[in-house]
Amino acid sequence: MVFWEGYISDELMGTFAPIVVYWIYAGMYQLLPPLDQYRLHTREEEEQKNLVPMSLVVKGVLLQQLVQATVARVLFLVTAKPVPTGTLVQPSIPVQLVQILVAMFVMDTWQYFVHRYMHQNKFLYRHIHSQHHKLVVPYAIGALYNHPLEGLLLDTFGGAISFLISGMTARTAVIFFCFAVIKTVDDHCGLWLPGNIFHIFFQNNTAYHDIHHQLQGLKYNYSQPFFSIWDKLLGTHMPYNLVMCRDGGFEARPLKD
Repeated sequence: MVFWEGYISDELMGTFAPIVVYWIYAGMYQLLPPLDQYRLHTREEEEQKNLVPMSLVVKGVLLQQLVQATVARVLFLVTAKPVPTGTLVQPSIPVQLVQILVAMFVMDTWQYFVHRYMHQNKFLYRHIHSQHHKLVVPYAIGALYNHPLEGLLLDTFGGAISFLISGMTARTAVIFFCFAVIKTVDDHCGLWLPGNIFHIFFQNNTAYHDIHHQLQGLKYNYSQPFFSIWDKLLGTHMPYNLVMCRDGGFEARPLKD
């Protein structure tokens, strides 16, 4: 039993809930006070280094989410199975948890290799992936700021493949996609807040991804959004120290030259 049952279908919820969650969670970060003592970059760095205004970032994210919603609707329509009783029997909680773990691994695998190739192929980096790196200093609302083609290949197709391979139902997909969105936003929030559960349970977190957005980390820390397995296995893991700055805040300082 879920709170939307009887009001909206699982398929419709799986299509639009991740979008709503994105703007709620990213909006919460945007509405926070400056919190300079927890920032990985100063506000001055954000203003000086980022190469695109927030208005264009918002438009870019909305465009990606429009494509994402369209693909999700088609995916759910194609994979929907007729249910004689009218109510689909959901798998047990342990089975759903396994399906979510499988989907996490599949998404990580897809995104690692596509993301890495976009860095290694000069044409793709220059004309497509470099758009995301115009945000040298990441912030929450810009988590899904990508070239439309990258958004389709990396995020939307990655989510669809994770859904199909894991065998999860649309209801489980609501939970998985919303969790993936929250994790992605958090990885780009630019804040190292005390008690953040993502920093506690995931090595691949805000500081880890911040290294990738730095010039010296551009060819490292490709893994996203959950684990750092592929980076460690394939030699693209860049360790770092999180150091407190004299004027407040933190710096994720790479340990490789």
